[in-house]
Amino acid sequence: MFFRIGYLGDGFHGSQVQPDVRTVQGELIRVFRSLKWLTGPEEEQLLVLSSRTDAGVHVRINGGIVDLDRELWSALSPRKMIRAVDDRLDGAIAFLTVEEVERDFNPRMALHRVYRYRLEAMEFWKEPDHEAFNRWLSLFVGTYDARNFARLEEGKNPIRTILSVTPWMDGNRLMGFEIKGEAFLWNQVRRVANALFRLSVGDLEEDAVRTAIERPMETVDFGVAPAQWLVLWGVAWDRAPLPETTDEIGFSAPPTGRTAERTRKGRWQRAAQHEIKAMLYREWAELGTLPVVRHRSQ
Repeated sequence: MFFRIGYLGDGFHGSQVQPDVRTVQGELIRVFRSLKWLTGPEEEQLLVLSSRTDAGVHVRINGGIVDLDRELWSALSPRKMIRAVDDRLDGAIAFLTVEEVERDFNPRMALHRVYRYRLEAMEFWKEPDHEAFNRWLSLFVGTYDARNFARLEEGKNPIRTILSVTPWMDGNRLMGFEIKGEAFLWNQVRRVANALFRLSVGDLEEDAVRTAIERPMETVDFGVAPAQWLVLWGVAWDRAPLPETTDEIGFSAPPTGRTAERTRKGRWQRAAQHEIKAMLYREWAELGTLPVVRHRSQ
């Protein structure tokens, strides 16, 4: 069974199962076992998520697969399955859709992934000239060795293809950026975010970023941006294209000027976190609309 989910990352220690801590994958396995849809040793159970996320990273749409008995799938409608799972899940996870797939379907082989990062929520942010910001974004587009913008795992291929990087706007206000790629390395988007933040506040030169991309064997470290302002906006597959956003409500602007001292900015940042969560709950309310099931008499 192929399913799509969303979740609030600050409620979990990342997506992948880890011993003695709450994770998204672990929570899903717990619920499927409580429904007796999964039996036998936990280490033998197949429940795979498409994209891994760190603690604190919110997710609008991720996906995965789980092996279920054919008789169970035949006995239950997608509507009943979604409701049964969602009723038992932690409220920070939204179980959105289910469908039958071939046994060899691999959710990690997606068409592309899209992330959004809210740069304006970082401490000391200064909105840059929009033309300059667009030029900085263009530096990251293409196929290249991205090891200077990742925590590279041993044996991992550092070559990545970034399809587009565009501003994330609220009207005329620059909030951050959206990045679309076939797949990403560990921490890649957060390291790109920190480079863009440092460019925006004048702490980094454009040529330094260009050199880090063109000469990957010359090691540099531009730092890692905080996880709480990153959203995995969605994962797209041939069978499940990425839906357009359903949310048009704007975000509040960060405080500026002489009154924007630390206490006020900290309160605004807490409000900004709630804005992101409210946006995701509204998105899930639409994306997870259950199919209407009519009685036979109708």
